[in-house]
Amino acid sequence: MIDEAGTYSLAGRSVKRLGYGAMQLAGPGVFGPPHDPDQALAVLRAAIAAGVNHIDTSDFYGPHVTNRLIREALSPYPDDLLIVTKIGARRGEDASWLPAFEPDELARAVEDNLANLGLETLDVVNLRLMFDVHGPAEGSLAAPLKAIADLQRQGLVRHIGLSNITLAQFEEARDIAEIVGVQNQYNLAHRGDDALIDMLATKGIAYVPFFPLGGFSPLQSSALSHVAERLSATPMQVALAWLLQRAPNILLIPGTSSVAHLHENLAAASLTLPDEAVAELDAIG
Repeated sequence: MIDEAGTYSLAGRSVKRLGYGAMQLAGPGVFGPPHDPDQALAVLRAAIAAGVNHIDTSDFYGPHVTNRLIREALSPYPDDLLIVTKIGARRGEDASWLPAFEPDELARAVEDNLANLGLETLDVVNLRLMFDVHGPAEGSLAAPLKAIADLQRQGLVRHIGLSNITLAQFEEARDIAEIVGVQNQYNLAHRGDDALIDMLATKGIAYVPFFPLGGFSPLQSSALSHVAERLSATPMQVALAWLLQRAPNILLIPGTSSVAHLHENLAAASLTLPDEAVAELDAIG
């Protein structure tokens, strides 16, 4: 179970710092349906039963797959569940990831998320920038963000976040809309956002690392393995615990399609790393 004290505010809601990311519930390459739909539903229900109250998803996972699974598994939703989605991309017929920044594309994405989740309003929508599929790249986000802010004024979106952004883009965004969270790649081996995390912490803004365990190439390190062995934990549990101790505003959304792996990930919330272990892990980056 998740420690009740391990919470942080996101969009005005108190959420457990260890949540769940739904991306892996789709088929291979995050495209198409899962191999075992019943198992996917079981993972979602197990997450809620274990105390998870923050689920990250998107209608371009599949596309349309993970949101429909979430609705089937969890609707009517628990009162304390915060569902965060993202828009700004679409999938090609060849499973490619393509930008979708035009106002009509963003509006359609919000409508699809609402329909497939079975909601009238989306709690949090992250604008996912696609100037570079592989990581943040500079470029103005004013036009797409203003389009989402208009959807917010229409009551379709409650709160706005950003994903795959630079510090300059965050500063630009704050002149357009209130930003409640940032979702960028960050983990033990990929620490380019250290300054951004610390700055957001001073402002009380959540930072949600995607690929907290390395993504499609899981983290591998002899130092990580040695620390895990000493603490009688798995390397991935240690990697998650390191993130939780890195900064109080970090919220985690590790994904899995396995109930056993889900519980393994959630157990990281009760793992405290001693100072010497943190120093060893800090040296990896």
